[in-house]
Amino acid sequence: MGLSSAFACLDDGRLPDSFEGLKSKLDIKWIESALATSGVATVRNRKLTAEQVVWLVVGMGLYRDRPIAELVGRLDLVLPDCDGNRQTVSEGAITPARDRVGAEPLRELFQTTARHWALASAESLRWRGLMVLGADGTTLRVADSPENREAFGLPGSSRGSAGYPQIRAVGLMVLRSHHLLDFDFARYRVGETTIAAPMLGRVPSYSVTILDRGFNHYHLLHQIGSGGDERHWLVRGKKNLKWTVVEKRGRGDDLVEIEFPAALRKEHPELPRTFLARVVRYHRKGFRPQFLLTSLLDVKKYPAAEIAELYHERWELELGYDEIKTHTLEREEALRSKTPERVAQEVWGLATAYNLVRHEMEAVAQKCGVAPRRISFRKSLRLIRDLFIWAEV
Repeated sequence: MGLSSAFACLDDGRLPDSFEGLKSKLDIKWIESALATSGVATVRNRKLTAEQVVWLVVGMGLYRDRPIAELVGRLDLVLPDCDGNRQTVSEGAITPARDRVGAEPLRELFQTTARHWALASAESLRWRGLMVLGADGTTLRVADSPENREAFGLPGSSRGSAGYPQIRAVGLMVLRSHHLLDFDFARYRVGETTIAAPMLGRVPSYSVTILDRGFNHYHLLHQIGSGGDERHWLVRGKKNLKWTVVEKRGRGDDLVEIEFPAALRKEHPELPRTFLARVVRYHRKGFRPQFLLTSLLDVKKYPAAEIAELYHERWELELGYDEIKTHTLEREEALRSKTPERVAQEVWGLATAYNLVRHEMEAVAQKCGVAPRRISFRKSLRLIRDLFIWAEV
């Protein structure tokens, strides 16, 4: 029975007749491929194999409120003995098992799920033929240990420094379903645009990427527009932005030419001297007038009023981060892992778990004939947690 059918049963007050648990939602071939690509060998005579460790780390992302050792048993992740009897594994054996696997297979697994789930979602929820994506950054606290402090750093605060080390992360999200299409992170003092640059160079063709004003960096915009077919960007303009009007296309709608700064062209000789953009001005009652900068130059294909409305879908990314930090992590933003490699492993597992929940929610939305954003993330997460635990008992 699929999750959408199980949801329907619960809504009727019935328990589903059957339901596959966590291990049925991630294709074993994806996990095996991620392990093989990362060079991690699977030893079958271990109680906790590499595949089981991968499921465990994803389970850690789903069940922030459960002890890790409990998850191993509740999700039935320990291989049976030679007689088929259920075994147990000690807490002391879990950490070495995680260390044997490392973070790279979890990163590979996230990228696989993103290619299959998030890309398909983006393709099915287009605006005027374009996938609607958003990029922005956030921070996550990690466990306070000497290793994590050295690897990730402590942010500054009014008292000198924060109490917990933090990582800085950037996500590329499918705004209309909240799937993470791409994701990366680094130590706290690495800038968001530095982390974002590689993923913005990988955005798919026939897409529009909506950016926060902090990402109004000419080289980033050039990366998006020059790397494929119909790769567009949309960003809120800065007050000191200078341009030359090429054509007035209507009230608050101009085609402009902007010059790349000489210093930037010296750093990146491949850049042309200028580029064309479109300036769209708008004013919402009760707010100050704003203007947007975009590569959506075709007036007939992309009306100015719709562009102004589209920009405000950027806030869906903030809601997605809230779903991860407030709901999935149960307001306990500090990740559990006490060494940098395990932190990275846990982050990739968390991102995969979040996409898994969003993937199942989209299936429910399609079955109910509503937009994915109409489905409650909090309620869905709770139901999925209950169903996965129930299925393995």
